[in-house]
Amino acid sequence: MNQETLAFIEANAGADVRRLALQSGKHPGVDMPFALDQIAGRQAARRKLPSWAAVDGLVYPPHLSMEQCSGEAAARYKAGVARRLCGGGRLVDITGGFGVDFAFMARGFAEATYVERQERLCAVARHNLPLLGLPGAEVVCADGADYLAAMEPADLIYADPARRDAAGGRTYAIGDCTPDVAALRPVLLLKGRWVMVKLSPMLDWHKAVADMGGAVREVHIVSVGGECKELLLVMGQGEGGPAMHCVNDGEDFCYEEPLSGSPRWGEGLGKAELPGLVGMRLYEPNASVMKAGCFGLLERRFGVRALGAGSHLFASPEAAAGFPGRAFVVERAATMNKRGLRDALQGIGKANVAVRNFPLTVAELRRRLKIGEGGGVYIFATTLADRTHVLLVCSKVS
Repeated sequence: MNQETLAFIEANAGADVRRLALQSGKHPGVDMPFALDQIAGRQAARRKLPSWAAVDGLVYPPHLSMEQCSGEAAARYKAGVARRLCGGGRLVDITGGFGVDFAFMARGFAEATYVERQERLCAVARHNLPLLGLPGAEVVCADGADYLAAMEPADLIYADPARRDAAGGRTYAIGDCTPDVAALRPVLLLKGRWVMVKLSPMLDWHKAVADMGGAVREVHIVSVGGECKELLLVMGQGEGGPAMHCVNDGEDFCYEEPLSGSPRWGEGLGKAELPGLVGMRLYEPNASVMKAGCFGLLERRFGVRALGAGSHLFASPEAAAGFPGRAFVVERAATMNKRGLRDALQGIGKANVAVRNFPLTVAELRRRLKIGEGGGVYIFATTLADRTHVLLVCSKVS
């Protein structure tokens, strides 16, 4: 990187990268592709990797690698899981990428090896890891599957398969990712005491567990800021599990349930009816619990009852301490007839609106109710067990 390129990066740290790209002809001495990657990467790091953004001199990779890397909160969570499993031993990451997960996990191990087939990313890792306090980390430019076949055993093997096909399109199925960790499962388990695999949050976790042939000991569904970010599978030798960890902003709701025969919603608890809902607590599970689908467990553990088969909303006459999600108090309730709606919405000009198992979208419902967005009122539109469409006007419990 020449001095002119460095000066350009510093001078345009907060600029619009797309606008800068159109001005490349005005700066012939600047390595513009590299400069744009650095400016965009620093901007993304301020949001996604704040502790890295504070480190002077880091080099950032092209946009795709920044897009695919873990955010800091998720990376810290994985580092905690890794320490619990086998901290202090040897870590091998066979899909190094930008190195975010590797760098956070490596701090808990005596030996750490980063493996990446793209030399450009290896060069970035060689430059960045010492700046991040990991001067002893080994960087190997090799195909992860080839390295895996020849390597000595490790305490933890980590893999984050690339979820892009040859044309650059997104893929989600395990077998369509690179490398195919399902196909590599026998050698992964042979070479690793523990194996951690990061997968798309779009995958059905039941199928992902089945694809791994009974080797999964833990399933982690990780959400940050109310959005499901990652599906993590932890594999190991032996029997038992898997234990399910529904993680939302670092809070872990853990349970161990059989993968089949899971109780249906409402089992043994009766069903909610509209007249009795006013004054009750209303509970909305967090994104990780929604993804896990452990709704029968919520009813049994917290004494709440589901409003309907597909509502994913739960009610209780009393506070359900520790419920993994948001809590509200139902102030008013109405069916969709005009008179009931008029009474329920009296004095409300704007509200936060959500639909759960309801025939209208949020936008359609807003237009019909003539309600603006925002404020301290929360309206849930859903369908009860008797198929009645209802509106629940709520206040949030802090």
